[in-house]
This record gives sequence, C-alpha cells and structure tokens, in this order.
Amino acid sequence: MVDLKELQDKAKEVISRDDVRRLIGWQRGTYGFESAPIVVTDASDADKLIFDPTCVQNPASFITLEEKRPVPRGQEPDTRKVAVMVKGCDSRAIVQQLVEKAYPRENVIVMGMPCRGVIDRRKAAALFGDVTPDEVKLDGDKVVVSLNSETKELARGDILADKCMRCRYPNPLVSDELMTEEVEKWGADEFADVDEFEKMSPADKWKFWEEQFSKCIRCYSCRNVCPMCYCVECVVAKLKPQWTRRSTDISENAAYHVQRAWHLSGRCIECMECQRVCPVDIPIMTLNRKMTRDVKEMFDYEPGVDVEAEPLLACYNPQDPEDYIM
Repeated sequence: MVDLKELQDKAKEVISRDDVRRLIGWQRGTYGFESAPIVVTDASDADKLIFDPTCVQNPASFITLEEKRPVPRGQEPDTRKVAVMVKGCDSRAIVQQLVEKAYPRENVIVMGMPCRGVIDRRKAAALFGDVTPDEVKLDGDKVVVSLNSETKELARGDILADKCMRCRYPNPLVSDELMTEEVEKWGADEFADVDEFEKMSPADKWKFWEEQFSKCIRCYSCRNVCPMCYCVECVVAKLKPQWTRRSTDISENAAYHVQRAWHLSGRCIECMECQRVCPVDIPIMTLNRKMTRDVKEMFDYEPGVDVEAEPLLACYNPQDPEDYIM
C-alpha cells in the first residue's frame, strides 16, 4: 500500500524542481467510484494527490496533449519536464509512446505506482447505486468499501475491472521513482474472452456488431481518451480527403470502429480507457483484444513492454508468416 504522505512529499519535491513544469496524477473524485485527474503546477497542491483503487484513469493520455506543437504565435514552447504517476497498465502507454518517439525519454519523469486493481464503476453502481464512497481499499483478496459509516467486504471479481482480473503487468515497466514495493502478479490472461467470441458464426458476429455499432453516437470519447491516439490530425476528422463520413449510420459507425481497431493493432496497451468512457457501453476492447492476440501469435510482438523495441510495422522478420500471399 502506498504511504500517502510519502507520495505527496515526493510529489512536492519533484514539482519544486526548476526543470519540471507540472505533475499529472489523481485526486479525490466528487462523484461515484472514480478519482479525478489533477495537473499539479504548485507544490501546495501536491496534498491533493491520492492513490487507491478509485484511480482508474490513465494519466499517460495527457502527456502527448502536453507535447503537441505548435504553440500560439508569440509564445515559446515550455520544454521543461512533465512528471506523471502511472500504474502498470498506464506505464505500457509511456513505453509505447517512447517506442514511437512521441517525445524524448528525458522529457518525462515517471512516478511508478504498483497496483493491485482498480474499481469498475459500472460494477460498483450495480452494487451500491450512484454514490460516492468514503474510502476504498484492498485488503488481501478482498476489496473493502466504506460508505455512510458502514463497511462492506467484496471479492475482487465483484467490483474490480475485468482488466485487473487478468493483469499481466501490475508493476510499472518504466519508472524513475517507484512509490512502493512491487506487487505479485495474481491474474492470468489466456484471452478467454476472445476465444468465446470467436466461437460465434460470422452471421452471429455481424449481428452482434451491427447491434453494438448502431448505438454509437460518434462522440469520439474512445479516441480522445486513448493514450495511443495522439495524431496531430485524426483521419476521421479529415474532410479532404474524407475517409469516414460523420453520419451515425451503421455503415459509417462500423467503418470508424474497424478503422480505429486496425490503427491500434500492435499499439493498443489494453488500459481499456476507451471502453470505460463509452457512454453507450460498446465493448470496444473485444475488437482490440482480438487484434492484440493475433499480433502476439503471428508476430510474437507485444506493445508497450520494451522501450528498446521497434514499432510493429517497422519490424521485419524473415520468419513472419506469409499465408496471405497468393
């Protein structure tokens, strides 16, 4: 468990450095079982920082927003470092961003937060309703929720996010400051969800996706929250040429989601932020995890785990399968 005072003191030390412009982390939320992101620019605000199972968001998504150029006319870019708190799954985004040279390694200070799981707000809402807990903590194999002076113990699977139940990387894969001892990996990921989906016939698969994509309102929340969607101009926003129309019919919605799944192939780090923020509950990760498993099986490639790796599409191995060649 993270010592909160130690975390806040370290954050004050980091943000007080002349070469650091801001620190990105989590603060107590005001609604439901999720914390809120916070950007700390002054040491006095470091006391707002927290780390507990409500810290669901992936702060790595904000780094590339910070790095976008150009700056407004007449201003000079602030080239000081950005510090960021990350869980294990979040750190994979930083690793992959570094692999893709989104920014230099020396531009970011990574505060690693070994993690034993975060809350799924939909599971929590089903159990408790739309309320804000007083405290949530992990105690052994139980999740302890304090609410209105009452305490309830829950099994991990009852309230933690599905990604946590199969987490392969609970400890940050890159960090400058590790804020607590590393934790043991207790989940296993055999892609059982993908196997189950693949048992469906092509007709049933299309019926499933037709129903799901028909719900999409094209709010682009999935794109906006994704740490790997940091293109200066997104292809779905282009008008000349216009690759995807903005109408929300099944054809255009399907084109958008399939296009995005291909764009993330060999890049998705499985933080599941896209699915978490979807306002109409589309199981977006079913597509992404299918691509992730295929990339792993066909090319022995896993994104976000090795800073020294090349991007998937920049790799070449003479032993890669060539079954698709006629």
